[in-house]
Amino acid sequence: MKSYSFIVTDEQTHQRIDYFLCRQNLDLSRTRVQRLLKDGLISVNGCLIKKPSYLLHSADTISITIPEPIKTEILSEDIPLDILYEDPSIIIINKPAGMVVHPAAGNYSGTLVNALLHHCEFLSGIGGVSRPGIVHRLDKDTSGVLVVAKTDAAHKNLSEQIKAREVKRIYKALVYGVPEQTTGEIKTQIGRHIGDRKKMSTRTRRGRLAVTYYEIEENFIDYALLKIQLRTGRTHQIRVHFHHIKHPVIGDRVYGFLRPPLIARKDPKIYQALTNFKRQALHAQILGFMHPIDGKYMEFIAPLPEDFSSLLSLLRKIQD
Repeated sequence: MKSYSFIVTDEQTHQRIDYFLCRQNLDLSRTRVQRLLKDGLISVNGCLIKKPSYLLHSADTISITIPEPIKTEILSEDIPLDILYEDPSIIIINKPAGMVVHPAAGNYSGTLVNALLHHCEFLSGIGGVSRPGIVHRLDKDTSGVLVVAKTDAAHKNLSEQIKAREVKRIYKALVYGVPEQTTGEIKTQIGRHIGDRKKMSTRTRRGRLAVTYYEIEENFIDYALLKIQLRTGRTHQIRVHFHHIKHPVIGDRVYGFLRPPLIARKDPKIYQALTNFKRQALHAQILGFMHPIDGKYMEFIAPLPEDFSSLLSLLRKIQD
């Protein structure tokens, strides 16, 4: 346990306690401060404070206790990792399709976190016991590049870059049909589906702004290869947005088709290939950000996986 005390000055009066503490050079994100409040580890003038919105007064004495990292019950597993880059602060992974990022109900082993715990001596604790090091996620069946934080300082910095929309995230996707515009923007609200809480939707009671940019890279008449750039990062954003404009991602059985539609039956080879493609044809290809410690820009590229490349090659061959 590490304990710290602060006395509120006149200039800091009426600040929220979470806002105040995440600016005290403790390498704590606002989310981490809020968790510490909830756990009863922060007091003002000797009284425990639970609400992040608590407003401070001049001369208040704030005491905060930061626990040492808890040994997680999540087991480390010797699972091979495709590591694109690693240093003492971060590790860049090319995640394969089919791998869940962190343990959750129904997936307590075989996840990226299980593999990272075996590979890394330290991971940041900001994400909590079940999500050590996890700054952002990719869906289970989406392949591609993501960054993991080894230290709390790196985690906080990367989270702030994502929040400020300073991280470059480019995806490749194969979709049904061809959008009318060569380039376009999809801008909607995204939130929980009204009738199915496991799904996200643009038709929702409580949504958040979601913005996606796309560019058609290859036109296959009935299909298209798209280059997609995220402005925001909502859950299932790309899949929901292209379902919304009626060009669902190939292989997406949640927001697209359970089986290839009629247009796929024009060519038996394509129909068979689409039937055998068991995940969404979505790949996080490029990730760019400022290194959280030295501030230098870094960019990483994850090559298209074999299943995606094979399907793309077949579409090119048929088109030719």
